[in-house]
Amino acid sequence: MRVACGLLSAALLCASAASQDYPSKPIRLLIGFPTGGNVDVVGRIVAQKMSEGFGQQVLPENRTGAGAIIANEHVAKSPADGYTLLVVSGAFVTQAATMKKLPYDPVRDFSFISTLVTYPLVFSVRSDSRFRTLDEFIGFVKSHPGKVNYPSPGMGTLYHLAGELFVSMAGIDMQHVPFRGGSEPLTEVLSGRMELLIDALTNSYPHIQGGKFRPLAVSSPGRSASLPDVPTVAHSVPGYEASSFLGIAGPPGMPGAIVERINREVRHVIALPEIARRFAEWGGTPSANSPEEMGRLVRAEIEKWKQVVETRKIELP
Repeated sequence: MRVACGLLSAALLCASAASQDYPSKPIRLLIGFPTGGNVDVVGRIVAQKMSEGFGQQVLPENRTGAGAIIANEHVAKSPADGYTLLVVSGAFVTQAATMKKLPYDPVRDFSFISTLVTYPLVFSVRSDSRFRTLDEFIGFVKSHPGKVNYPSPGMGTLYHLAGELFVSMAGIDMQHVPFRGGSEPLTEVLSGRMELLIDALTNSYPHIQGGKFRPLAVSSPGRSASLPDVPTVAHSVPGYEASSFLGIAGPPGMPGAIVERINREVRHVIALPEIARRFAEWGGTPSANSPEEMGRLVRAEIEKWKQVVETRKIELP
């Protein structure tokens, strides 16, 4: 008994010492998407600033494939020592809501640390569209049931589910057309083959600024600082809200002291005026929170989109 207690005490002391010394070597930050995209850019900006604060390199590593599932799985199965972290994206929660089998449990197999940034979606039409408001668009679809289509980059993506939630809450009949990739929906609307684009503000913002798109509404609870004159979807469809977020997580079972150390550094980085300015360039709002708050957000988003899948009878593999 004394031997067992001694071993346990030694293990706890070692864990405590490791937490106090953290980080004592470079940290890997896995990004499940290719270089140059929004998730990658945000991950690299945050990694650079965290490196400065930690005095150790935070090394971004693009481990792409299967919509970030490969990166997610790698982190879920990594040692819980704080040296392998993950940039969590909106795809993390929509995959958990739509896919029947994942190689990890999206709640139990991760230590959630903090969100980084939130993005509203924006409902846009071509700048020469007949529709000037979302109310006009809804009225047209109601008078032409089943005749209007909206594109998305694929079944089960956030944009697909946000569209289905909109259809359900607005009481309209609008058909979903999935594509394979993020640029095709935008091309479909720009060409005039489809009327409405539901996309992340970070993707649509350059085209809005360039005069190609007219934003009808943003999906956040309040107006976006990037588009202050654009009303919310909830103005036309009370209660509607759909947002995307990025955050940081690690493997399950990370020591609380290490989670808190990373959380403090993330909060410091996200509070920097430079970060707020750079995120705003893509329509994002800096958003750091506690590990508990991020965990609640992930669980709530998974449940929300599961309900949409069930209500709209969306069938996915």
